[in-house]
Amino acid sequence: MRPAVKVCGVTDAGFAAEAVQRGIDFIGVIFAARSPRRVTPEAAKEIAAAARAARVDAPPRIVGVFTREAPVDEILRIAEETRLDVVQLHGDFGPGDAAKVKAAGFEAWRLAGEGFESGCEDAILLDGRANGAVGGTGTLADWSLVSKLRAAGKKVVLAGGISAANAAAAAATGADVLDVNSSIEVSPGVKSVAKLVELLSSL
Repeated sequence: MRPAVKVCGVTDAGFAAEAVQRGIDFIGVIFAARSPRRVTPEAAKEIAAAARAARVDAPPRIVGVFTREAPVDEILRIAEETRLDVVQLHGDFGPGDAAKVKAAGFEAWRLAGEGFESGCEDAILLDGRANGAVGGTGTLADWSLVSKLRAAGKKVVLAGGISAANAAAAAATGADVLDVNSSIEVSPGVKSVAKLVELLSSL
């Protein structure tokens, strides 16, 4: 069975609608201040509304990506304002942070890193790192960790350098969700429907 697919770093409501019409399960919007794909809460609301309207019978889930520069209370305020379904803690967040997200009524995904300690998060995110940056770098994650986490009963979101050339192999790792970003762009934040269709056809 094909894993679910998330397109991250969406900055355009029109693209979000087209992606959902092609079967995308998760639309990711990034709130990290230093990301070239950062959106405002107002833009995120427009993207989410367009994505949900594109498939009313089975709407996609909207994922907000946050880094450690934002305190958890601020993250939850934005998540509530923009009607997110999932809060992706993409940085040095601990199990207690995921617990706060879940207590507020959101699904919590948390990035695995050095000394990672699993908690009550709903999914563990594996992403590639390049020159200290995590996410949107096109660098592969450690795919060998997928089977270990799955064997431990964890839901796994696999990100980092997933493209049409390797999407089938990424799916074969057993990851629950494939997270794609820079490989389907023509420039940072500008997604290509044609590249997305090529990736989906490779699965």
